[in-house]
Amino acid sequence: MQFTDELRNLTDALFKRIKRHPFVQGIANESLEPNQLIHYVQQDYQYLTTYVQVYGLAMAKCTNRDQMRDLHARMRIVLEEEIHPHINFCRVAQVDYRDLQTGVALAPTAHHYAKHMLSVAQSGSLGEILATLLPCHWIYIDIADDMMSRVQPNETHAFYDWIRFYSSEEMHTGLATFRDWIDAYTLNSGERERDLMREHFLTSCQLELRFFDMAYTLEDWAVRGLLV
Repeated sequence: MQFTDELRNLTDALFKRIKRHPFVQGIANESLEPNQLIHYVQQDYQYLTTYVQVYGLAMAKCTNRDQMRDLHARMRIVLEEEIHPHINFCRVAQVDYRDLQTGVALAPTAHHYAKHMLSVAQSGSLGEILATLLPCHWIYIDIADDMMSRVQPNETHAFYDWIRFYSSEEMHTGLATFRDWIDAYTLNSGERERDLMREHFLTSCQLELRFFDMAYTLEDWAVRGLLV
């Protein structure tokens, strides 16, 4: 069994629970409220900024230019293409995407997730960083594929662009390449490093679930206006 297959089996219950989460179901059945969409975009914009920073820290630990080129391509997708799912949410919520990019603090879950990724990126190995980043890519594809199969949306679906983006061939190809990289990497990893990769992957999966809950419940700090 490949290492990423092991990771997927380890977290199967989490993947299933995420697909059943009311925010994810709200995308499928077009029932999310504007304030939930807005909160998600505000938080995800900042989360993805951290995601790109972590790619940059991973690049510093690469051992060859092919690895660097792969990370550079992934950074470009997040910076230039992953705005389209956000724009879809903003269109449904009837807000301007540009108005949601500044002025909002990270909510507790997004704050935790960002700190988790940055901590691993700063102190962990390249393999640990890759394992930490993998759940975001994999879970969104899993969600979108499930919606494509069950809902079979067309252009009239409010979130068709969101679903189509994450179920696209480009996203699947990127995931396959990412998994191949991790599987090849772990062939030369010690058991301690693989244990840490499992731990980081599981933590990121847990936080992906919490991220959707954060958006659905409009999670915020108990007291606003304080430094956190």
